[in-house]
Amino acid sequence: MIVAEAIRAAAQSLSDTSDTARLDAELLMAHVLDTSRSELLLRHMREPAPATFAGLVARRAAHEPVAFIVGRQEFFGLNLVVTPDVLIPRSDSEVLVRAAIDWAPDKGRVVDLGTGSGALLLAFLAQCPGWTGVGMDASEPALRVAQANAEALGLTGRAVMQQGDWSQTGWATGLGHFDLVLANPPYVESGAELAPSVRNFEPHEALFSGPEGLEDYRLLMPALDHILAPEGAALFEIGHKQGETVGALAANAGFSAEILRDMAERPRAVFLRRGVGKATQSV
Repeated sequence: MIVAEAIRAAAQSLSDTSDTARLDAELLMAHVLDTSRSELLLRHMREPAPATFAGLVARRAAHEPVAFIVGRQEFFGLNLVVTPDVLIPRSDSEVLVRAAIDWAPDKGRVVDLGTGSGALLLAFLAQCPGWTGVGMDASEPALRVAQANAEALGLTGRAVMQQGDWSQTGWATGLGHFDLVLANPPYVESGAELAPSVRNFEPHEALFSGPEGLEDYRLLMPALDHILAPEGAALFEIGHKQGETVGALAANAGFSAEILRDMAERPRAVFLRRGVGKATQSV
């Protein structure tokens, strides 16, 4: 069987598992051949299909995410290492990076709370050469992934990864002040129905945050006053139904909140500045 035939058969077998079955099959084949997807389609479709491809297709048929199978995920133009110790970076989260870049002055200091793979921090630093930053996470395995990504991108001189757990008293002591705070905290309700590829493979501690999905915001909002510089800003990712509630939590902590929308026009992030006010919708 040649590559083109193997991809076609794999796409058909994955159609009940994935809404992107053909793309998944192509990405898995490109991984097996150690090439890019574009090179696969241009140069390799008539070659014999490698025997190891079938095993990867079987893993995807069992709902394992493609990113974990190939160990990589693209985010904001960066090719990041990912493992089951971290959430898979998603394109919806890029709205935080875009907003941060649009706001940022020429230089400053940023912290990414719950950095995971380092996606938010490293994408921002790659675009803002005058900035330095800290990636904080409670998980040591996640920090190893973030460190590996910083090293691969040549950002270790500007990005420091350190352990910290905001559920513990005094977690912010010694962090100092930051001009920008980024966070994609857990925000899924504990009883929420999730796709098997998420619930069965991604780390639950990075997904779930109590019965309303709000427990981590309740911990982080008051801490902002201690770590955010007077003229600084914070960007938190939110669930698409959480804008008003998170905005109210921000107001109670002394911050105004602008709700930012993703490419599908769903509320995706809150942009926080000092000064109480109602949550407003971005235009």
